[in-house]
Amino acid sequence: MVYDVNALLNHINRIRKEIGHEEVSIDIKEVLYDKDTNEMWIITNDRPDKSAIIGKGGWVVGRLREELEIASIHVESYSDFLQKEYRMNLSLNKLNSFVNENKENLDYGSFIALNNLIDILKIKLDNLYSFNFYKYFKDLDESPYGYFEAEKPAAIVALSGGTDSSFSLILAKKLGFNPIAITVDPGTIVLPKQFKHNIDKLVSELDVPHEYIPVDYADLIEESFTGRFHPCGRCSKIIEDTLYKYALENEIPIVIFGDMLATGSQCITEQVCNFDENEIIINENSENEQAYLDKELENNKIIRLNLPASLSVSKLENKSLTSHYNLIKFKGFGCPLLYEVHKKFPHMKRYSIQRILRETRSGVLEPGEALDLIWSFYNTD
Repeated sequence: MVYDVNALLNHINRIRKEIGHEEVSIDIKEVLYDKDTNEMWIITNDRPDKSAIIGKGGWVVGRLREELEIASIHVESYSDFLQKEYRMNLSLNKLNSFVNENKENLDYGSFIALNNLIDILKIKLDNLYSFNFYKYFKDLDESPYGYFEAEKPAAIVALSGGTDSSFSLILAKKLGFNPIAITVDPGTIVLPKQFKHNIDKLVSELDVPHEYIPVDYADLIEESFTGRFHPCGRCSKIIEDTLYKYALENEIPIVIFGDMLATGSQCITEQVCNFDENEIIINENSENEQAYLDKELENNKIIRLNLPASLSVSKLENKSLTSHYNLIKFKGFGCPLLYEVHKKFPHMKRYSIQRILRETRSGVLEPGEALDLIWSFYNTD
């Protein structure tokens, strides 16, 4: 079905008038419609045009969807896509150069899985407005040409049970990393039972091996309630160190995180872990000792892959894929420790809000989603 832009604009302006919105001039760059999914994408020139089509409280686009009998209407601004396209091209360049520079050291499974990631990144760039992860993988599963899967695990996925890490695990499985899911378990004050429900359900449905690693957070919790520091940074460091150590011990080359912000050149990096070169005395005149140090450094390298960030995934895309796995939805960050720290030390909310604003500025979060997250801090007071 083809939608005439002028006819669509007349329809939108009629709805705006009927619900009491002022008349405005709206520029639409392109309208796309997917008959199979009954979805429409309206691409505007800039965000003010997008806001005019959505309307206050989403009333305009809601009425438009009902009257056109369309399952879903996505309104996006071309200016936002320009930023996303730029970041994805940076990621593509970084991944290509990383794979080319390290192809001698990468095992075959890692090499193929990373090339699968490069492949889907190119496809998403070619379908910038309307790429849908769920539809893409569904079509791939139903075709005779699926992605090759590594024979042995090429990656660990940090799985917390939230949407970002769940999205990462689904993608890692579909892209052929043959992943192992690892959950750092400090107890229910950080990992509530409903998160474990999501974890257990997802790994079962994807047929992915999974392991809970108990970690003592007593010191972190005690120090958090002194009000001297925000717990999220130290918590993330503990999780990273635990996963890197597991990866080294089990000779798994890649650790995947659900980081949404490390886009472009930071989407994939090498980390040197669990190695203190100060423990080794180096004699500058000894080639053997220098060679030993170089070998130890190489043996302690881990590849960190921020999977959603490499594809410049938005929260909307994230939720669109994970919604098909019937996981429990959470409001806010979902960490009981963080909420208790907020209650005891209200000034700590400032640092949580800064994190939300970073994601909003990057385009990962829509302003409305950011407002809901910030408001959730105050609804629990």
